[in-house]
Amino acid sequence: MIGLECAAVARATFMKTSIAIYPGSFDPVTNGHLDLIGRGEKMFDRVIVAVLKNMEKQPLFTVPERVEMLREVTRQWPNVEVDVFQGLLVDYARKRDAAVILRGIRAVSDYEYELQMALMNRKLEPRLETVFMLPRRNLQLPER
Repeated sequence: MIGLECAAVARATFMKTSIAIYPGSFDPVTNGHLDLIGRGEKMFDRVIVAVLKNMEKQPLFTVPERVEMLREVTRQWPNVEVDVFQGLLVDYARKRDAAVILRGIRAVSDYEYELQMALMNRKLEPRLETVFMLPRRNLQLPER
């Protein structure tokens, strides 16, 4: 029995933790965003909802307002964190030790755009994977 317990501890020590980043403007946050966050938090050890700070756009809500809204609606998930980033997503992913970018796809046109972004991100950081998720047909808030 002691050998099995030691093996379990050794496996737990060397298991990888998966950190996913779900980037976006979230202006405003939608049920579709929450659907992906809720499903993503079941797949990954940590999901970082990363609000893009883009000085070139005129958002409906300020960055602090979007962060506050996201923190409020994601507080039910202890492994979801809300953060802000600017610049290249791959640089932010490296800084946060993330291995996955989580992206939502609603239509074929989304896929074409997201595929190009994923390929460029992979070229810049080969260890970074992109996971595409489709929204649920019935977009009620995800259940815990």
